[in-house]
Amino acid sequence: FQSFQNVGEEKSFVFLSKKIEPSSALETAPLFDGLKRELVWNKFSGPTFTESYCWPPIARGYDVVVISHQGNDPLLYIPPVLTLLQLESDYQASPNMGGVSLILCPGWKKAQLVFDLLKTYRKACRRLHPVLIILGQNKEAASQVEIRGCEVVVTTPHSLVRLLEHSTWLLCRLCHLVFDESEVLFSDTAEQVFTILDCYKKATAQAQGNPPRQIIAVGTQWNKRITPLIKELMNDPYIVITVIEEAAIFGNVQQVVQPCMNSSRTAELLKILDFTQRNLQKVLVCTDSITEVDMIHKALKSNSIVSLKKHKESKCNAKCVLERWRKMHSSGTPAVLVLADDCLQPSGITDATCVIHFSFPSPGAFGQRLQCMTDNFCTVIKDSAVDQEHSKAKSVILLTENSSCHALRILHCLKHAEAEIPEELHYSIARVLECEENEKFSRPLCASLKTFGICRNRTACPDRHRINLSIDMAQNIEDEMIETPERVTILPLFIVHATNYFGRIVKKQKDPYTVLAKEMNDYFKVPGHRISVNTVEKSVFYGLREGAICHRVQVVETPAKDEENVCEVTIKYIDEGRTSQVNSDQLLHLPAKFQTLPPQAVEIIVCRVKPIDNEAEWNPKVTDHINHKIKGNLHHAKVVHTLGKTVWVDPMVGVTNLPMMKIWVNEYNIRSEILSMGLGTDNPEHVAEIQKLCRQMPVLDHAENLEHFTKEDTAGLEEASNPQDTSIQENPAESCNTSYREVKKMFLDVFFLDDVAQTKEAEDSTVHQQKICHPQIKWFQDNATVTLKVQILRAADGKCEFSKEKVVFSAYSEGRLYVADLELYQSVIAEKSTCVIKDTEAVILLVKEKKGAWCKLLKNKDVHVSLDFEHWEDSEDERPFTVG
Repeated sequence: FQSFQNVGEEKSFVFLSKKIEPSSALETAPLFDGLKRELVWNKFSGPTFTESYCWPPIARGYDVVVISHQGNDPLLYIPPVLTLLQLESDYQASPNMGGVSLILCPGWKKAQLVFDLLKTYRKACRRLHPVLIILGQNKEAASQVEIRGCEVVVTTPHSLVRLLEHSTWLLCRLCHLVFDESEVLFSDTAEQVFTILDCYKKATAQAQGNPPRQIIAVGTQWNKRITPLIKELMNDPYIVITVIEEAAIFGNVQQVVQPCMNSSRTAELLKILDFTQRNLQKVLVCTDSITEVDMIHKALKSNSIVSLKKHKESKCNAKCVLERWRKMHSSGTPAVLVLADDCLQPSGITDATCVIHFSFPSPGAFGQRLQCMTDNFCTVIKDSAVDQEHSKAKSVILLTENSSCHALRILHCLKHAEAEIPEELHYSIARVLECEENEKFSRPLCASLKTFGICRNRTACPDRHRINLSIDMAQNIEDEMIETPERVTILPLFIVHATNYFGRIVKKQKDPYTVLAKEMNDYFKVPGHRISVNTVEKSVFYGLREGAICHRVQVVETPAKDEENVCEVTIKYIDEGRTSQVNSDQLLHLPAKFQTLPPQAVEIIVCRVKPIDNEAEWNPKVTDHINHKIKGNLHHAKVVHTLGKTVWVDPMVGVTNLPMMKIWVNEYNIRSEILSMGLGTDNPEHVAEIQKLCRQMPVLDHAENLEHFTKEDTAGLEEASNPQDTSIQENPAESCNTSYREVKKMFLDVFFLDDVAQTKEAEDSTVHQQKICHPQIKWFQDNATVTLKVQILRAADGKCEFSKEKVVFSAYSEGRLYVADLELYQSVIAEKSTCVIKDTEAVILLVKEKKGAWCKLLKNKDVHVSLDFEHWEDSEDERPFTVG
């Protein structure tokens, strides 16, 4: 069963497995009155379109699966579940105790959000005692959990598995099982989820009486792994899908991507139609252009294919066209309708069997095109996304060289539909990701990459994942601050989270900031020295008095001033690292003598530890514990890596000075402290990933680089010991064989390229080290030759060496050396091959040893090599070629 409903001026799609009468107003929603009042009090604006369909079956106790764009919103299920909990008669079958609702969330952060919402709406309930369970790896923690008397338990799959290892009695009382963000649960924590389901099956089989049982799964995407849950544990569930693309995947619509050149789309269309006509399908050819509608219709007519067309300027009305199209199919004539996107919704077509996307669809148009096939969506739930036997509908996308900007969206669609992914698409995606990363080059360096050595979702992350020297090396830690990297004294002052802090590196003897702070406090004690600033300027240093303490601050943001000429500005404490907002009249003129000392704040990252359970962020319990323990206290640490004003340390140990005995006593190790809480785990790859990141950084002019990283001569430096080997030393008081000069060399080495094989050679010729770049190359072919166009401006000292299966091109351009070492897919005649260097490019002509078409240029794919579509010779018989 499927339904459409008008919401405002737009049509909203809903796919239903069984008919549901929606409750579109809160007054008529199947919720108890107290909860409705509480929702209004909290400015709830719903129910939304999805809620109007999913609330009624949930509130009546049925099993429900909901897929929606708002599938990560807990209010899809919380109000109707709370309504059920108020009906005490439902639980009379449970012996001696009430039923329990269990909500599984993908991580601690979502679990906390759900728990907070339950506490908000508990006021409307006669009895509601929710509990949040987040268990670490300490086994004794599970035995201390007390949930008797609780109606709702909120937890994560990992935490629940740990609890079930101690006791499974919770599942015997279970009446409502909710999967929040089901697509994440069944993909990222599938092992734990299926362990829970196995325990649930056993518990329900052993349960006494016949308590009510309900399973609810909500999410943003259909996931095939949910199929066992539906088939084995749910009782004829209501399936509500309000995203047409997800309904298409649920309905086993076959997604196909056909690579072709933009100029050969018509020829590719004719090939596809030849197949569909033999199978008597109802075909829609969709495009976003009126001109293309006419062009396609004309091309089909000239190839003796009967077709109809419709766009806004067509004389024939839509109703007439649709009737003729359906009559053609019913009479046994192949039915092809060429349709413009702006006619899709008015047409109301739902019975097409094949949609061909002649032009690449926008996100909105893609859904509308798929909606034309909803009558042929399969409602048989299969274990795989597309089963040919049960696939009645087909969607074909023509992928051309102009579609590269949509490559990520296509890949996501194909992966989600478990469709075949063309090789050409992987190349396009590599180029798109490269471009996207270049666009992020002015963004901050990804915090997750720095803190844990990995970013889980680089495509969605707004920050960059490469070194930008102008940002990351804009300020450097002075050499004097790290005299002995194997043991520095650190004072953490601002705690970002459990392993990321800002603070100062304190010198053992006559710390310069200690001297400066005393001088500033003495200076500003005199009232006449406190001169308020009339005009606040961005990036300028000022003084700020907080009680008896004076700080150096820098203005980082200045909004428009108000009528009283006083505005709120954002400042950064340059010697602590934290930011704050103050009124501009609080800022004081800072004499030049107090500005000579560079900003002292450094970023400190503790290495080799990360959150458990693949969590992206630290649990606040860990951060609060570390914050309370380390803030404002001296620590000894070993520096294993630096970048600008960021230091990676391992270990970092809290210390106490015993001046009478002239010794420092180690009190705790931060990494060990986190591990002992059971909420952190080992992260052995962290330091190696940071070093790998720095080895890939772009190299500027050699003199500029050396000025960035060192002022001393590199001759005589010995090779640094492996930081990973030394990082396991937990006690900073232990001796270390790595000298200062060795560690300095370690930091310097990461900026040299991998092609510098010998350290001594690098020492003797650091001034001459240059980055080797790979030029962009486009290629095309005819029957006898292959032409390569090497994109290089004003090439000098160009060389091109030919062999039977290889060509090596090298040249200098604008001070950089460009080299292309290409291992060819097939053999060429070296003595007949030529290279001509022009002003903007070098043209290499390779003469084939055997005439005929090559299916690719290189034995191994190279992201710098692509097809030259402008010169490719069209042929209807040609298969798509790989780009490299």
